[in-house]
Amino acid sequence: MQVGEKRSWQRTFTEEDIRLFASLSGDEGVHHLVPDERGRLMAHGLLTATLPTKIGGDMNFIAQELTFQFHRPVFAGDTIACDVALVAVEPAEGFTNVVSQWTCRNQHGKEVMTGRARGVIRKSS
Repeated sequence: MQVGEKRSWQRTFTEEDIRLFASLSGDEGVHHLVPDERGRLMAHGLLTATLPTKIGGDMNFIAQELTFQFHRPVFAGDTIACDVALVAVEPAEGFTNVVSQWTCRNQHGKEVMTGRARGVIRKSS
């Protein structure tokens, strides 16, 4: 693990994903349950935020701080690609301090979300 290392992942959000997340989170805002005038159902910002957290999970990253900036909405049917880069890696006793930043873009290449995370990865015993 070193500064500059990058990891990526993408997924397409479905109406079922959005409805399940609404039920699980309790966020049942009308924009998540009723299609807009163009027939689109808007995904929750925190559902979109599962992309960089999935990558963090692959690294066994334990978050201490997460910052998200939501730039445009994500709708059912959108495919979102997330690129995460390590910007700081500092070994410590029993763990490694890690800072990452990410950019998520829709299928049209438009930024939908950016952010940053700070946390640790425990060393294997």
